Amino acid sequence: MKKFLRFLAMLVAAVVLAAAFGTLVPRPLWPAAAAAGEGKRRILVLKNPIHTDIAIPVDDEVRRRFHFLADAGLPSDAPEVRYLVFGWGGRAFYLETPTWSQLKALPAFKALTLDASVMHVDVAGDIPEPHPDVAGFDVGEDRFAALLDFIDASFQQGPSGPIVIDNAAYSSFDRFYEANGRFNALIGCNTWTAAALRTAGLRTGWWNPLPISLGLSMRLYN
Repeated sequence: MKKFLRFLAMLVAAVVLAAAFGTLVPRPLWPAAAAAGEGKRRILVLKNPIHTDIAIPVDDEVRRRFHFLADAGLPSDAPEVRYLVFGWGGRAFYLETPTWSQLKALPAFKALTLDASVMHVDVAGDIPEPHPDVAGFDVGEDRFAALLDFIDASFQQGPSGPIVIDNAAYSSFDRFYEANGRFNALIGCNTWTAAALRTAGLRTGWWNPLPISLGLSMRLYN
């Protein structure tokens, strides 16, 4: 028992050190130079205690890029929609845990070990800033295009495009799609968000498994 407790303490200490290192060491180490004279797009990072999403401002170009959302019945073309909200995560946990009160052992176990992944897409109207759970960043047009490419590439493609998951939604305003990549506790939803933000020319921590560490690193380096 003493050996197990010692091992557990060492494991916890290693995770804490890795999280601190991952937050305080920037990635990339040096900021990228912004292109002169380019326009700006404001993207938002939305968070709850365990998960982050990226909200993309909607215009005609974005609607055309993600036309498959409207084809699946998501009201992304509605005039009151201001943002498309994208998140990547573990299939079992995402689909079977719409609220904390519905947490089950198997989805939690898969989230901590290895699971297939899904993309979750929601639509939103105006999202107020400032807000404790909202962080806004201005990115250049070229970086915004690269971010759209990153998000698009996260969807698993079938013969007719991204594969919508039937009968899987929290409401009539969201949809789930099959995604590329495998999910686990080390490479999870927040590391996907961090990678997407780096594609958009922003800096994150080296490893950000939790919203709190991602948010802190974003405030430090942007």
